[in-house]
Amino acid sequence: MDATLYLAFFAATTVMILLPGPSVMLTVAHALSHGWRRALMTVAGATLGVGVQLAITLAGMASFMLVLAHLFEWLRWAGVAYLIYLGFRHWRADAGGAGAATGDGRSLFLQGLVVTIANPKSLLFMVAFFPQFIDPDSSLALQVSIMVPTFLAITFVFTGLWAVAAGQAGRFFQSSRGARIGNRLSGGLMIGAGLGLALARRG
Repeated sequence: MDATLYLAFFAATTVMILLPGPSVMLTVAHALSHGWRRALMTVAGATLGVGVQLAITLAGMASFMLVLAHLFEWLRWAGVAYLIYLGFRHWRADAGGAGAATGDGRSLFLQGLVVTIANPKSLLFMVAFFPQFIDPDSSLALQVSIMVPTFLAITFVFTGLWAVAAGQAGRFFQSSRGARIGNRLSGGLMIGAGLGLALARRG
């Protein structure tokens, strides 16, 4: 793969991942509530979700997904309802965390996975994004074998940086009053992630 094309792909991917979407907002909310180490499970789930979308894109199934997209709408709306529900639980939680959603690793992983897979906008973006960096004169298999691991690594590392930054910020919410503010902030972010997912459209 041409080095200049690869660097352009790397830079464009990094900018795209750094922009806060539903997955990043969910990661930040989890880091504020449960610490950055647990929030890395959310990052892992989101990264796997990106991997699933990449597999769909590279397998040429995007058009098939769009034809049958109405069958998958339930997944998006279930994700929206769940995120808003979790957001309100965090918002209403007391300073000791009573009432807040569970922070076990499996739950955080599944939330990251579902929110990412259920976002049709990111799938369409990948369909339009990847071909821009494919050199038709070079081996497609070789390019894909370089681009996919790069994309997933950037996704994990930079979304993980959001988690670490939010986790460090969470130390300012250790007092009882701060804990209430932290719960409301993380709850608001979860609700925002749900609304972002609700507003995502296929077209």
